[in-house]
Amino acid sequence: MIALARKYRPRRFADLLVQDHVAAALRGAVARGRVGHGYLLTGPRGVGKTTAARILAMALNCERQDPAQPTGEPCGECPTCDRIWSGSANLDVIEIDAASNRSVEDARDLRERAMYAASQENRYKVYIVDEAHMLTREAWNALLKILEEPPPRVVFVFATTEPQKIANVAAPVLSRLQRFDFRRIGVGAIRDRVREVLAAEGLAAEDDAIAVIARYADGGMRDALSVLDQALSLAEGPLTAARVRQALGLIDDEVYAEVLAAVAAREPKAIFPVVDRLLAAGADLVEFVNGMAELLRAVLMVTTGAEPEGLTAAQRDAIAQARERLSAGDLLRMLGLLTQAEASVRRSANPRLVVETLLLRWTLMDRTVDLEAVLRGGGLGGPTSGAAPAAPTAPERRPSRPAASGAGPGAPGGMAGGPPAGPAPAAVQGSAGSTGTPAAPPPAGPLLTGPLTLAGLKGVWPDLVARARERSILLATVVEGLVPAALEGNRVSLSVAPEASHMLEGARRQLAGLQDLLGTVTGGRLEIAIGEPGGGAVRQERPKRLSEKDLRDEKLREIRARDGALDAAADALDLEIVD
Repeated sequence: MIALARKYRPRRFADLLVQDHVAAALRGAVARGRVGHGYLLTGPRGVGKTTAARILAMALNCERQDPAQPTGEPCGECPTCDRIWSGSANLDVIEIDAASNRSVEDARDLRERAMYAASQENRYKVYIVDEAHMLTREAWNALLKILEEPPPRVVFVFATTEPQKIANVAAPVLSRLQRFDFRRIGVGAIRDRVREVLAAEGLAAEDDAIAVIARYADGGMRDALSVLDQALSLAEGPLTAARVRQALGLIDDEVYAEVLAAVAAREPKAIFPVVDRLLAAGADLVEFVNGMAELLRAVLMVTTGAEPEGLTAAQRDAIAQARERLSAGDLLRMLGLLTQAEASVRRSANPRLVVETLLLRWTLMDRTVDLEAVLRGGGLGGPTSGAAPAAPTAPERRPSRPAASGAGPGAPGGMAGGPPAGPAPAAVQGSAGSTGTPAAPPPAGPLLTGPLTLAGLKGVWPDLVARARERSILLATVVEGLVPAALEGNRVSLSVAPEASHMLEGARRQLAGLQDLLGTVTGGRLEIAIGEPGGGAVRQERPKRLSEKDLRDEKLREIRARDGALDAAADALDLEIVD
């Protein structure tokens, strides 16, 4: 009995699934007499590379080919076509497995045999070299000359799944070959072809069984027919999805559905029994993780309005129940955690612990919150959109660092050192969300109207800090840690207070912002020199470029500082604010 993968192997270019671009080019080359002397067929396993090479050999040597009106298609039925298609001995079509014939001696032998003409006039000698990436560098060098100037009516066809290895070992060869990249076959095309084979064999099968086969084949038609053969040999009667999973040792879809339901319901206790059953049944945890990744991807597709292919009835039911309780943000976070854990499952000496930890993190994961809706509703527990938002109460802010010494008694209460002890000024209370009228921002004009002096600059320094806060929290923090030390013309020297010595590098990074900010003192531009902590030597520093992470962190601090409700939501729910 012939295996289904061989019995239903294509005999014509038109029968190649999904490879229309390759079929059209090869068919046209044969019909127009423009056949090249060398071809490189690349692509995943089981997509038709060796089959296409055999069909090309059949088309070049078909006994029924009409020289007057060539079509480029072999008949597939004459004795020559039949021998080539079945892989039988043939003087003119030689198949070589490069995995076992990879040495330079094998290449020299092939080169010498290629010098002989075909067995009959007007025939072609075709050499099909499978797994071509296994040839050594010396073997490719031995073939290089004959590939560049081959004898008449000799065609070399190299098939490989890893063309990058040929490029690394023998790059000059690629310029002497015509390359065709074969596509991976889609689930729908595999499913239709399996149905055709079952109909030709007179066999019945469930749609779910065909869906499992198509998904397991992973784009390879040969693998799909091999799996079908394996499942059919297991038992008599209609082919079921359970029989296919039994033949392949796959995990039932009900297990994935149970895990997904536990995650959606946030039930950590349901995780351990599932993992226990998987291990008791001898299931591969790597396969389980891959299956969960496929299911989560399908849920995400449905949630975003797409339509996944190849789903069974059990998977569709599980997705319908989970999509209402898991948002797209939740699914993305779950897939991110799974991606991080996938490599650990493969390498870990205790993969069970890795899988259990992953599933527990899913069930205990905080749900994503639409911060825009929270803010529109007036904060946590506030009214819904459409109602007038209530004035938010001032959240208790955790101080990020001790108060800098440059802050005077008139400094605003929202500075980095935290709120001042005692009652805050009325303007600050209003800005913090009390029932009083919010304080107006400092005027935009110059802070000093008279001559610029060091004493006057120190006097308006707290107002300068407030102005810096309007621009950037990071800039305001830097200004708080600086003290005006000297003034010579339009050059001002700033020193970093000893207790704020950690701010020196940040001040140098913010030099351009400091110059622009100090321009608001007199309405002009001042030159700045920043000194070492404790009154050390003053050095002029060029500002350093902020990294992308620094800019993002600064932006997030600004957003949290501007909106108390957002800041409270982030602290209360332990949320991550993402751009």
